[in-house]
Amino acid sequence: MSKRTQSHRPGTSMLRKRAAVVAAGFGVSALLGTGAAVADSADATALPGIASSSVEAQATAQAKAADNAAKAKKEAEVKKKAAEAKKKAAEEKKAKSWIDPVKDYELSAGYSQGGAMWASGHHSGQDFAVPVGTDVSAVHGGTVVKAGGNGAGDGAAYGNAIVIKHSDGTYSQYAHLSKIDVKVGDTVTTGDHIALSGDTGNSSGPHLHFEIRTTADYGSAVNPVSFLKKEGVSV
Repeated sequence: MSKRTQSHRPGTSMLRKRAAVVAAGFGVSALLGTGAAVADSADATALPGIASSSVEAQATAQAKAADNAAKAKKEAEVKKKAAEAKKKAAEEKKAKSWIDPVKDYELSAGYSQGGAMWASGHHSGQDFAVPVGTDVSAVHGGTVVKAGGNGAGDGAAYGNAIVIKHSDGTYSQYAHLSKIDVKVGDTVTTGDHIALSGDTGNSSGPHLHFEIRTTADYGSAVNPVSFLKKEGVSV
């Protein structure tokens, strides 16, 4: 009986080893390729998310800016309305108020004071001693009903004079003026400049003669100091 002989071919074995190595190489390449694809896919998925987040942040910032602008506008409108209301209140208060006819004065001849200087035997108003050219103001809002020389119709003793009718039915009179700066029909408010004080007419020196009357004419005067005190003016 003959023995079988086995043939060992070194060349065949080497080929198999090389094939295995090549196959392994393909596997690694495939694996790496798959990983790269997965990474690319992940990046592609992440980019839209980043872009979306940026847009949302921008939109939020714009919305906040718009909201702040709206609040600022509303606050400005509230402040404007408050300022307008304050101004209106001040104007209304001024319109209702009474003031002195001149500033920085000294009281001289008083109401109903007796003396030969006055035709009726007594003084019909209150004198405010001030230099010639002192500003004379309307003591209250009203309409000019008399203005001119000769006491504006009340007699030469008053010199240049003005009479203003007020809404409460009273009248204020200003006499011995050096200059008249209003005319009949003019509307004035409390504190408006109307004239300059002087020494015209029957005057013993520079001063403003001031009266409060119940009519526009001479003979209806009341105590002007007492009247102004009732209106909150300390003379």
